[in-house]
Amino acid sequence: MDSSSNSVKKALFLDRDGVINIDHGYVYEIEKFHFVDGIVDLVSRAVNEGYIPIVITNQSGIGRGYYSEDDFERVTSFMLERFAERGVHMDRDAIFHCPHAPEDECDCRKPRPGMILEASSRFDIDLPSSIMIGDKTSDMEAAERAGVGRKILVEKDKKIEWERLFDGFQR
Repeated sequence: MDSSSNSVKKALFLDRDGVINIDHGYVYEIEKFHFVDGIVDLVSRAVNEGYIPIVITNQSGIGRGYYSEDDFERVTSFMLERFAERGVHMDRDAIFHCPHAPEDECDCRKPRPGMILEASSRFDIDLPSSIMIGDKTSDMEAAERAGVGRKILVEKDKKIEWERLFDGFQR
């Protein structure tokens, strides 16, 4: 019997701006989407270790009228295509975003756990076996509220030592 068929589904939850791409503030244009050095390799290694990559991102610029859902979708398609070109295939359905402004009442905006819980339900994820990487305390709080097992806060504008970070979350 193949033991992988009985294995737990674990996710690598990733914030977008500040973790996947450099956070220039309201990144909604392809020209301003620049990958953080090393992130594609980290996600590739995580996938090879059995993690499902899932993006969990607040996009308040939509709710504030700074850009549209179509702008967000264009940048998302670009991001997914660049990952695929490097051999990392992410499911389009594994990109969760909250389009609401902070003053709006919703269950999805981090630090609320709505997006993580929805992703967990959609992909049958075991949250205690999963990891959240974010660059804000709201990312960590959402992960904590959802029951994500490991939470990794990366420092804004610091070079991220992905190699060390990955070795730290391997079993």
